[in-house]
Amino acid sequence: MLTYVFKGGPIMAPIILASIFGLAICLERFFVLRRFGRLDMERFSEAVCQKVLQNKANEAVTLCKKYGDHPLVTMFVTALENQDLPREELEKMLERLGNHAVHRLEKRLGGLATITGIEPLLGFLGTITGLIRAFMAWEKAGSDITVSALAAGIYEAMITTAAGLMIAIPFYLCYNYYISRIKYYSHELNDYSSQLLEALARGRLL
Repeated sequence: MLTYVFKGGPIMAPIILASIFGLAICLERFFVLRRFGRLDMERFSEAVCQKVLQNKANEAVTLCKKYGDHPLVTMFVTALENQDLPREELEKMLERLGNHAVHRLEKRLGGLATITGIEPLLGFLGTITGLIRAFMAWEKAGSDITVSALAAGIYEAMITTAAGLMIAIPFYLCYNYYISRIKYYSHELNDYSSQLLEALARGRLL
């Protein structure tokens, strides 16, 4: 493997460096999203809304606090503790909290998208520099050119292109998977917060 890296020329350095940053982002976001998804939001929402419909707001708050600091829990506690506010204000408050939670989930994904985009470009740059190196060797050798004289440049061209694509493709898949999960969680936050507001209205706590 190291042999291929060295034959890839100087462009392999930024390709490898970017891949390390990309891998770090992928792993960090994986654990963040995994932790976010540990809460059974449907079951949690049903349990809290049932308390609300029974006019047991204090018990609902106590139940919420047993689930830790999950964003949906924070949204529910905020709504329950500010239930005397007009519904429009509560909706805006919950929307801000939901947007903040989504922004936290999206953190660093812009960097991952950038790395996914530049990896193939670095690979193509390596292709150009490799071909330039091969043609310079050809020019220098003239009619005495041999395959071995061209090999270094061709190696650089092919290896950098392959490396850029091999790194970019899995990062692209990870990025799209994370975005799809975040969209799903965003929908869940909006849906369950709306259910709580409806329960508050039906329970005559607003």
